[in-house]
Amino acid sequence: MIRSVAAKAIAPRRGSRSPGPDQRDTGIRVLGRMPWGTHLCVFYETAEDLLDTAAAYFKAGLEGNEYCIWAISAPTTVSQARKRLREAIPNFDKHHAQGRIELLPGREWYLPDDRFELKRITAGWEAKLDDALKAGYDGLRISGNAFWSETNQWKEFIEYEHELYHSMSDRKMIALCTYSLRESRAVDILDVARAHQMSIARRNGDWDFLETPELMLARLEIARLSGALDILSKPFPGHEQITSRERTILSQVVKGASNKEAARALGLSPRTVEFHRANIMKKFDAKNSADLIRKVSNHPGHTKSASR
Repeated sequence: MIRSVAAKAIAPRRGSRSPGPDQRDTGIRVLGRMPWGTHLCVFYETAEDLLDTAAAYFKAGLEGNEYCIWAISAPTTVSQARKRLREAIPNFDKHHAQGRIELLPGREWYLPDDRFELKRITAGWEAKLDDALKAGYDGLRISGNAFWSETNQWKEFIEYEHELYHSMSDRKMIALCTYSLRESRAVDILDVARAHQMSIARRNGDWDFLETPELMLARLEIARLSGALDILSKPFPGHEQITSRERTILSQVVKGASNKEAARALGLSPRTVEFHRANIMKKFDAKNSADLIRKVSNHPGHTKSASR
């Protein structure tokens, strides 16, 4: 039977808190501190990887005055989880006895009577959070293992992950969802990564970051922006022949902006941007924008210096 925070918990421990009210220590060394509302995903290779990760995660939560709930399922059991937490967390038995952390059978929480109800689960987490805040905790820290990959309700659970992602965005919650690498297909990993702000993998104690297409696009955009800043701040082949206005417009070209986008960003008319852009292309004897970028970035393929 799932215990109520309000019914079980006594006054929370006040001795240890995380460094800031909005940045929480995840306990996962490669992630460090993350803000409330963070929805994390860890793909694990072995049961030991899962236990070690969860133990560090909940240790940080208890030290940060958070109410903790672990919904446990294979490849580990409640007794195994309790044993590992006892090894990793000083005074764990006291924390558990005082109701600061709950260890729940995952199926009991997610699939009572083998029925999955998205709204019931998200409402359950929200009720747990409300009870935790009323009891004086800073917030709620939860984790659940994806045993449902072996069920016929994968689609429903992915919908739940997306719903959880959105529902906790403005709440004092942090969630860690764990998935077995060995049991996850490539398409499953992509589905899961899209439903979380951060996805990482633990393989025999080592960490890897997983990138979604959205993350890769974001990194490319950052690279383009960095290139634009470099154009403004560092000398490049032929830089002496362009005006300060042309240099500013050139930074927009490097970012991939159209004439209209550059005009909006710089507070100019599209015709003005078009005029200066044409002058820049002429000065560098560039055939197109890609050719221009190669030349000003001193690309290895550039063989002709800029000319008037």
